[in-house]
Amino acid sequence: MKLDPNRTWKLVERRFEQETDPTRKRNLGLVLAHMKAEAHADIEGVVATLTEKPRYRTHSTPEDDTVMNPTGSKDAVRAFYDATIVQTGAHRLEFDCDRVIADDGGVFTEGVMRMAYPANTLAAMGIEVDDPNGYYVHQSRMGIVWPIDEREERLTGEEVYSVGDGFEGIADRKIELEDVVELEAAN
Repeated sequence: MKLDPNRTWKLVERRFEQETDPTRKRNLGLVLAHMKAEAHADIEGVVATLTEKPRYRTHSTPEDDTVMNPTGSKDAVRAFYDATIVQTGAHRLEFDCDRVIADDGGVFTEGVMRMAYPANTLAAMGIEVDDPNGYYVHQSRMGIVWPIDEREERLTGEEVYSVGDGFEGIADRKIELEDVVELEAAN
């Protein structure tokens, strides 16, 4: 198994390059910039694509889970990325996007999300794996709605829908770091 973080934005980038409507092109450009910043762990680049009072919603978690559903400030979003990506060590990810829909009010992306989790993070979550120094792939089908605030011309956040428990069977999806493709330079 290979994990290619660059695959995350390729379909969005292609759609962006083909788009002729200026509003839809702007919307796709915001999602593209957000995805690339996220892949490079550039949290300030991520929040630069957001409104002043963003709202994230992960529909597979309780709405009052303030870590997974940050609302109202860029600092809350920074804390979200710190808790879910930085602290977990799960910054090696690929969103194998197979659908992109853009309109004047936002963008929708859909595909398979894969994230390489370090064994020590999984152990802290109570998940047993065979190699304490290894990496294991969380995998789930995901749809993301990227709403746009017309006044600020920025993303209002993300609304994430995922199918299944990506941790189910994770012990059988070991990956070597050599199988994680290097990120393309940020542009």
